[in-house]
Amino acid sequence: MNETVKDRYDTDLSDHEITVALKKTWSDRPGLWGWLCSVDHKSIARRYLITACVFLGLGGILSLLIRIQLAAPDKAALGPDAYNQIFTMHGTTMMFLFAVPVMEAIGVYIVPLMVGSRIIAFPRLNAFSYWVYLFGGTMVWVAFLLNVGPDAGWFSYVPLAGPEYGAGKRSDFWAQLITFTEISALAVAVEIIVTVFKFRAPGMSLNRIPIFVWAMLVTSFCIIFAMPSIVVCSSMLISDRLIGTHFFNPAEGGDALLWQHLFWFFGHPEVYIIFLPAVGMAATIVENAARRPIFGYPLIVLSLISIGFLSFGLWVHHMFAAGLPRIGNSFFTASSMAITIPTGAQLFCWIATLWDAKVRVSTSVLFVAGFFLIFVLGGLTGVMIAAVPFDQQVTDTYFIVGHIHYVLLGGAVAPLLGAVYHWFPKFTGRFLDERLGRWHFWCYLLGTNLAFAPMLLLGVMGMTRRIYTYSKDTGWGDLNALSSFGAGLLAFSFLLFALNVLRSLRGRRSAPANPWDAPTLEWACESPPEPHNFDFIPLVSSRVPLWQDRELARKVTGLHVDSKEVLITRGSDARADLREPVPAPSIWPFIASIATTVMLIGSIFKPSALLWGSLPVGAALIGWLYPRERP
Repeated sequence: MNETVKDRYDTDLSDHEITVALKKTWSDRPGLWGWLCSVDHKSIARRYLITACVFLGLGGILSLLIRIQLAAPDKAALGPDAYNQIFTMHGTTMMFLFAVPVMEAIGVYIVPLMVGSRIIAFPRLNAFSYWVYLFGGTMVWVAFLLNVGPDAGWFSYVPLAGPEYGAGKRSDFWAQLITFTEISALAVAVEIIVTVFKFRAPGMSLNRIPIFVWAMLVTSFCIIFAMPSIVVCSSMLISDRLIGTHFFNPAEGGDALLWQHLFWFFGHPEVYIIFLPAVGMAATIVENAARRPIFGYPLIVLSLISIGFLSFGLWVHHMFAAGLPRIGNSFFTASSMAITIPTGAQLFCWIATLWDAKVRVSTSVLFVAGFFLIFVLGGLTGVMIAAVPFDQQVTDTYFIVGHIHYVLLGGAVAPLLGAVYHWFPKFTGRFLDERLGRWHFWCYLLGTNLAFAPMLLLGVMGMTRRIYTYSKDTGWGDLNALSSFGAGLLAFSFLLFALNVLRSLRGRRSAPANPWDAPTLEWACESPPEPHNFDFIPLVSSRVPLWQDRELARKVTGLHVDSKEVLITRGSDARADLREPVPAPSIWPFIASIATTVMLIGSIFKPSALLWGSLPVGAALIGWLYPRERP
């Protein structure tokens, strides 16, 4: 396993000939059929990114409709029913169809490259996960456009969403959307975990894994432990609605608070499932900008793991007004405040990395700086609502709305945008325009604060959530007008970003393999990468391999050039173990996703569709897994 491709096959084979042979072996078939059958992690990740951005745009349009309605007192641009559907679809789209999928998309693209692999683990499962995500999101949006959109909030509290008050099929579509998105998320989590543990390049021991890979690994474990909870409670909800069970009906021995416990056991780790990848992105940008290895690498890794653990001990702070025992409230107050310790430790490590360094102030660095500012403000409001007396005063007010938007837009979206500017050359082979990027940043920073700081004040003044209009004598008009103006500025910043992306894709300035002189392995291959990622699997001897050894790509371990193979490594030190054949492109994941979609949507109207629909799903899985002779 220590021989090179040249030694193994043909001593006269040139590097160019090896590249051509590998590209031919790994490329998808041309045309629509090849596109549908593709299992290339980069192709699937691009689809995830584009689809998530479409859902971001749709969710953003809904947020503007909300802000137009609330910009002035006594407005009637939207009726109460339409408003309920719009704010529910906004939250549902942003949380389930944008925030988690876009983070996983970045992971699906970057993690295999960062660990030196030619593909992600279980590539057919990866393709299946995308199709399920796409069909689920399309389902709920079609329902919304047909005036059957969910209307009980993105958290779908019972009994409002139950059979007693949630008439029609609106909450059923929401519950089945959860099934779609969680199947997709769980599949990606398994793929990333196996990729990190088994597909690392030789020599990439656990203490040499990049911070972003650690962040995605912890996130994936959080997904596996958190998301079954919401799958269970959404299945219980749809059972109450469709077949007459009584899980949440107190009159029949059920418990409405059970929904809140099960939902928020998922819901609070969900925030960190979104936040942790952003932390890894910020650390990557900081390390590259400072031109030195990240300070306190072991502390940052332990902090990521600690946040993952602690995130499962916070869910009750969403329920302080529910009448739970005071001793329980005290425990969750302490947990809510304790999680600031590992988060703060990471911030100080980044500051130490940047201290006295000659920082290259690019747009990606500006977004990390904006992340520092906005997330600290959002985090402080989180500490405030961790205190039971204050939380009971602002529960279900716009203070909570302002808090969650500060945390998500500052703690997740700002580093995500910085990461897009950083990795855009790797995705596309093109650069984003730095001048437009700076305009984008300043509009984003100003718009975020103008949109959500007034919400904190409105919450203290008593403006409750989920009201579609208010009277003039409340005194909320000016702050709402300012918030709506900020939302418009925020939307304008995303228009600048979209313009920047389109101009860059049409431009001719191509990016070299490593335009930032970055230290991690994704920059050791071409920009954008070839279908096989790496001509030679690198041998890693440092946590910053490209800074330590600029000829890293010449140190290789041998794999066949005429068949798809991936190198499996074992142990904490990533010792080369065996060559594993890669599953060929297949149409069966697409067929299986269609069968799954028909089964789940059919069950909304006829529960027996779960039984009969499982037959075509099973048939598709047999076709998917049926053994075939390998070349």
